[in-house]
Amino acid sequence: MIAYSRLEQNNKATVKRSVIVLAITIGVGATQSSSAQTALTGDTRLACEAILCLSTGQRPDQCTPSIARYFSISGRLLSDAIQGRINFLNLCPAASVDGNMKSLVSAIANAVGRCDAAALNTQLMTTYGGDGNGGYSISNALPANCGTYASHVYTSDLADLNPVYVGVPERNGFWVEKSSYASASAEYEARVAKEDAERAAASQGGGG
Repeated sequence: MIAYSRLEQNNKATVKRSVIVLAITIGVGATQSSSAQTALTGDTRLACEAILCLSTGQRPDQCTPSIARYFSISGRLLSDAIQGRINFLNLCPAASVDGNMKSLVSAIANAVGRCDAAALNTQLMTTYGGDGNGGYSISNALPANCGTYASHVYTSDLADLNPVYVGVPERNGFWVEKSSYASASAEYEARVAKEDAERAAASQGGGG
């Protein structure tokens, strides 16, 4: 069976996390004979560790190899990368142990790397105009795949780590990580106030 004791010691224990570890342990055990005690190796082991590591925001150094392997999988199209990552995670015997594990694999593949502030600001940006007079707006609606991942029954503490939106789309609002919200919000409000003052001054000047 997979030895996760060190990984667990470096993370805050949660019921959800314990359920995943148990599911992985059961899934791995189901593939072994009663006398076989050999730990999984290679991509199979990395896939199980990736599921565990990507189900929480608390990721110790031991997670580095499995997460690096996960992100090494790419494709010509986004859909190709997502399917490749699903195929990789499915190498873990526990990935199909029940419906919740199957949906967890899908949630991870469709959200990890696509739901941080930088990714959202890119994905949700709409540009308009041209010839140097264009502009942009960024939607303040969190994509469904991000919400599904954060609220999954087998993920822990991810909802608390979701980026937050500063401002409104009509005034060039944007996504930031929660840790940066206070400073980003203050800067945004200062920018908007300056823009409003400049517009008011221009309007008064034009009317004179």
